[in-house]
Amino acid sequence: MKRWRLASFNLESLDVKMAGDGDFADRVAVLRPQIQRLRADILCLQEVNAHTINGKHGPRLPTGLDQLLAGTAYADFHRVISLNRGGVRLADHHNLVILSRFPILSHGQLWHDLVPAPLMAPIAVSAPGGQARAVEWDRPLLYAQIALGHGRVLNLLNLHLRAPRAAWLPGQKAEHGRWLSVGGWAEGFYLAAVKGAGQALEARLLVERWFDEAAAAGTEAEALVAVCGDFNADDREAPCRTLRGDEEDTGNGHLAMRTLVPAERAIADSQRYSVIHHGNRVMLDHLLLSRALLGRLVSCAVHNEMLGDELIAPVLVFNPPDSFHAPVVAEFA
Repeated sequence: MKRWRLASFNLESLDVKMAGDGDFADRVAVLRPQIQRLRADILCLQEVNAHTINGKHGPRLPTGLDQLLAGTAYADFHRVISLNRGGVRLADHHNLVILSRFPILSHGQLWHDLVPAPLMAPIAVSAPGGQARAVEWDRPLLYAQIALGHGRVLNLLNLHLRAPRAAWLPGQKAEHGRWLSVGGWAEGFYLAAVKGAGQALEARLLVERWFDEAAAAGTEAEALVAVCGDFNADDREAPCRTLRGDEEDTGNGHLAMRTLVPAERAIADSQRYSVIHHGNRVMLDHLLLSRALLGRLVSCAVHNEMLGDELIAPVLVFNPPDSFHAPVVAEFA
């Protein structure tokens, strides 16, 4: 294969059990052409839900994903899916998935394996004098080593970082999600930022391991690394900067080969958005590439032609079948 394609798509809680009168067939009818249009050889997905079939203690299955992929080339791809905190079975909500036409050599997940959950003392707003508690990430990181052929291996990380939305605090929210004070909301917003930044750090430390392994083999300049997914941040915000590791931030030009570059910089500013939030076009979904992989980049696109506003559309459309994230795809030689 002379060219291959890598894509990322947040499916927005893909779930056969839709609320109200929602028909999952409508979601399949809308989403399936989107994933087929990507023509991806490797596809990273976020927000894939799973359910038990025979009682709440049985195995959870990604039934919605299976129905979405049925009849497409992706149905026969190699597949890895993230697991719950216990590492035993799929989570109910927001699993990560990697689909690959190429063989998957190894895979795994990280969830506080490289960065321990930080202990945060309660601020006076929520629990004055209370004990410190661990602030854990909401989801794991899913990674895989994929054989591209000719002895080349892609180190791939799929992630979904915490959204900049205030984290829950005991005794600080009333019904309908209303906060009881601005101070309580601000503390929750602070905790959300800690979660997002902390998991970005854990992701970067995994990337560092990959570069260290390449350096030990004398192939650091040739390392093929990609970090894909929903960052819930644009490339100037802290999570993306943490993962990019620009030499302007490290102040060390010798580390330039470890920089990760957003693939979407290859497209025009007017097309560079994956979410519309209250009328604002923002790029929250990214494909970050190592220098060696960037050197093989042929093109990048964001399929945002039918993207609706994630705040307005759900009010106007009952159970909208769309995702409010646009898929991102890059092609390599």
